[in-house]
Amino acid sequence: MIKQLTAAVLATAALTTAQFALADKPAPGWITIEKAIEKAKSAGYTEIYKIEADDHGYWEGEGRKADSLTYEFRIDAISGNVLRDQKD
Repeated sequence: MIKQLTAAVLATAALTTAQFALADKPAPGWITIEKAIEKAKSAGYTEIYKIEADDHGYWEGEGRKADSLTYEFRIDAISGNVLRDQKD
């Protein structure tokens, strides 16, 4: 009984973890990460510290601009438009 319960709990945990891991992957039709970095640099970023796929359809990241301050950005994953660009 305990072995069956343990197996069920582990199986559920594995499925739940896999679901969250897949949520942060680029979906079909998204611009590439390289293109997203290019778009951020076009918006004035001189250095990109972090960029990742968000499960809401955005590339989100952090970087530095010429003023040496750190900013956060959000790029639409389909159009490549910079939607958010604010100081961190």
